[in-house]
Amino acid sequence: MGVGALYWSSDWGATLGGKIDGERLARINASPNFVDGTAQNTEETSLGSGDVMEFVVEYFRGSKERKPPQPVPMVELDPSDLYSIRDTGVRFVWLGHSTVYLEVDGTRVLIDPVWSERASPFKIAGPQRSHPMPIALADLPPIDLVVVSHDHYDHLDPGVIRELAPQGIQFAVPLGVGADLEAWGVATDQIIELDWWEESAVGPLALVATPARHFSGWQVTDRDRTLWSSWILMGPQSRVFYSGDTGWQDDFEKIGDDYGPFDLTIMKCGAYGDGWPDIHINGIQAVEANLLLKGRMMLPVHWLTFDLALHPWEEPVIQAVEAGAEQGVNVTTPQLGELVDLQNQVTTERWWESIP
Repeated sequence: MGVGALYWSSDWGATLGGKIDGERLARINASPNFVDGTAQNTEETSLGSGDVMEFVVEYFRGSKERKPPQPVPMVELDPSDLYSIRDTGVRFVWLGHSTVYLEVDGTRVLIDPVWSERASPFKIAGPQRSHPMPIALADLPPIDLVVVSHDHYDHLDPGVIRELAPQGIQFAVPLGVGADLEAWGVATDQIIELDWWEESAVGPLALVATPARHFSGWQVTDRDRTLWSSWILMGPQSRVFYSGDTGWQDDFEKIGDDYGPFDLTIMKCGAYGDGWPDIHINGIQAVEANLLLKGRMMLPVHWLTFDLALHPWEEPVIQAVEAGAEQGVNVTTPQLGELVDLQNQVTTERWWESIP
């Protein structure tokens, strides 16, 4: 099948982002985190090293270790369980990769929602999910806030955005990403677009965009035109940190000192490799970052769902669990679709060990 057919099958035009201009462009030009319209990390960062062709060949050669050989255990989430909500406390459901349904002191949040079959602009090519979603998007209760960390296909799903836009939901995005949301039908007054260290609020929930060490771009030609971010969500009584995609950064300590402790940290731990150590932390580093962030409980994400690197599929969570045990960090490992309430005993079951 030719490239044109791939474009046609993907509804390519609908995934293209919006134009950055006007007030948004003025904010970018005034931001200390952009230079000549290009977003910058807070410390010198390499996007990769080594032989790119060698990696590509190895990636497409495939390995049975990079994907679960059998269906993974999964809880079929009952939507009715999510309609009752307390005014205080934290509940969450890991839905796969970095997509998390989260409740913080009575506010419902959806983090990096991706329901697409592939983390790709194409319907028939690109990393394919290794499991179904535990719940249909339409079966979720009314969401108050969608939080997006950056504009890569495994974190920002245009189809999901277009489906949620008419519901009047608020969307929190890093500076520049609002242009994409507007192109997909989100009203301007639904978009909270923040630079690093800027704050806003949705009802009683305060949110802060904080640095991450990564990069952005839908295509090769639009690299780093938008910012990437980690996020802090602060309710009247509870605090949650989400790392987004990130390499190791000194800002972990500043975030922990200024805003910690956190009841829950949601930490990416997968899709790392020796060739790109600056932009993806592994499970061990996630635990070390959690210590600096002063996290009381850590949820490992960004693993299992999409094959994005060369390591075995379960290696990230094994690293996180073993490092957590060594360093006294509470690491929770729920099954996909499992509703976790931090007020109760959270799961530490090593369910991946049941897969031969």
